[in-house]
Amino acid sequence: MSLIDAYGRIHTDLRVSLTDRCSLRCSYCMPAEGLPWLPGEAMLSTPELIRLVGVAVGAGISTVRLTGGEPLLHPDVLEIVACIAQLPERPEVSLTTNGIRLAGLASQLADAGLRRVNVSLDTLNRATFVELTKRDRLVQTQAGIKAAQLAGLHPVKVNAVLLRGINDHQASDLLYWALSEGVELRFIEQMPLDPQHGWRRDQMVTAAEILQRLRSDGWRLEPDPVRGNAPAALWRIDGGPEAVGIVASVTMPFCGDCNRVRLTADGQWRNCLFARDEADLRTLLRQGATDADLLAVMRAETAAKRPGHGLAEPGFEQPERPMSAIGG
Repeated sequence: MSLIDAYGRIHTDLRVSLTDRCSLRCSYCMPAEGLPWLPGEAMLSTPELIRLVGVAVGAGISTVRLTGGEPLLHPDVLEIVACIAQLPERPEVSLTTNGIRLAGLASQLADAGLRRVNVSLDTLNRATFVELTKRDRLVQTQAGIKAAQLAGLHPVKVNAVLLRGINDHQASDLLYWALSEGVELRFIEQMPLDPQHGWRRDQMVTAAEILQRLRSDGWRLEPDPVRGNAPAALWRIDGGPEAVGIVASVTMPFCGDCNRVRLTADGQWRNCLFARDEADLRTLLRQGATDADLLAVMRAETAAKRPGHGLAEPGFEQPERPMSAIGG
């Protein structure tokens, strides 16, 4: 029943985008003026989404991460969390959010069955936050992080993307803050998923640069030998147990251990974040496909997964969809 590809990778982690809409305008994700949103009729209904997730969970998916855009903008997010958490196989349900609506929803999400959250926060400086996101919402994001902790969503992980000349000098500030707040910090290399197609490899802040900057600021970091399928490589601080993670998707890809597949908000099944092909489950579902039919397509598309995302290969082409329409 497993979702397995031609290279023997068994997929147990499903990323589900609930919406392509977002309340921020982070430059590495979408332009300041926003994007044309997916039309309502193209979006999966809540029952359709739950059915597709249920089929995938029945095929061995054990962790389901809800993403966006901003998933907390979905009006049925509490119902979706509860329905997935109550599936017979009891998958672990987590969520990635910008945190703006989290303060008002954290306790209800926990009651519904959510177990963990990742909150995107690239800076602690209000002016820099506005520059990066085009919104003055730093206070709300930090309040959301605190609310998640109080609701027992553990661990709370914070994702930060460093951009050259904007916030790359703030790495140590973020790490000091994370340790003082009891959250787990993850730095993520900027990836070529912006709709402007403005990403340049020679301009991105690499994992090696992040490590060098932290060490030059006095942090003593040693690699954690245990990683498994996690996208982040952990670096123990002063011998641990505290650690900082770095997701080096571009410079140190971990494709050989990838166990993730994706379902977009409009019902497309993707076997890789950088895939240029996807399988249309929404149309099949609305044409009366059985669960077995849907599973067959999930399996076929997963089996066709490439050995790697190909970022370092000549002729790499960025996916047509931006990150906000794929889901993180």
